[in-house]
Amino acid sequence: MSDKKIVCKDCGKEFDFTAKEQEFYQEHGLTEPKRCKACRDLKKQNNSRKTA
Repeated sequence: MSDKKIVCKDCGKEFDFTAKEQEFYQEHGLTEPKRCKACRDLKKQNNSRKTA
């Protein structure tokens, strides 16, 4: 596997999806991310406020 460039669906910025991250996602049955880390963290933060 080699590193991949993915475009974030929220902010539109390109981010790296490293080979190591790809292996982790594959091992855990996850699909590749659609958002960069900053947007994923923001989404998690917003979701936790809604449930609190």
